[in-house]
Amino acid sequence: MPLTSVISLLQFTTVLPLGRTRDFSTFARRSWIYPIAGYVVGGIAAAAVFFIGQPLIAGAVALGLLYLLTGCNHLDGLMDFGDGLMAHGDRERRLRALSDRQIGTGGMAMAIVMSIISFSSLASAPCLPCAIVIAEVGGKFSMAFLSTFGKPFREGLHSSIQSHSKPYFPVLAAMLCTPLVLLPIAPISLAMSAVLMIACPATLLAVSNRLFGGVNGDVTGASNEITRAAILAVLCLI
Repeated sequence: MPLTSVISLLQFTTVLPLGRTRDFSTFARRSWIYPIAGYVVGGIAAAAVFFIGQPLIAGAVALGLLYLLTGCNHLDGLMDFGDGLMAHGDRERRLRALSDRQIGTGGMAMAIVMSIISFSSLASAPCLPCAIVIAEVGGKFSMAFLSTFGKPFREGLHSSIQSHSKPYFPVLAAMLCTPLVLLPIAPISLAMSAVLMIACPATLLAVSNRLFGGVNGDVTGASNEITRAAILAVLCLI
């Protein structure tokens, strides 16, 4: 795997200063490497809160860092998806709401709910640093899943990535997730996290196909936020 592909991935998914801009296509041809961004972003956030003994403060700082490191791009996608989801009317009206740069009530509600679930789960997690890494890697796997199976409804970054995807890319992405078993987390919790890594994007795919006629970058970004929140909740509850 060329290093330029990883750098291109991180330039696409984070705001980390990584020098000159690499060719986006070097990542698009290998979108199965999405989980690597999860290890990087999750690892930085986990390391930053490792010595914070107060769970509420640690959870807030961790979530803030996840948003900061990703430039809130996935959060923006979640809000756009929320607007499209809550719009009334036919497909064209939903697509206009999804594409509108103005954030509506549906988008705000979606962002607030997912942020509250993520924060409360982080603050209650038995191993907060582990939860951050697992949830962030899982969220990035969901993006790899949708990049493979999410047929685009219009031209854009998602269509560029999807056009290079192969049916086996999610298998390769799943292999990148296997080091998570080394973390001190109960096997049942990891198993449920793995289920959600697939169930969340699969559900979003079905919903988006029905409501929008396909997937775009906003839906893919929303999948990262929703999958992360779901995994954090499971790691807290099980």
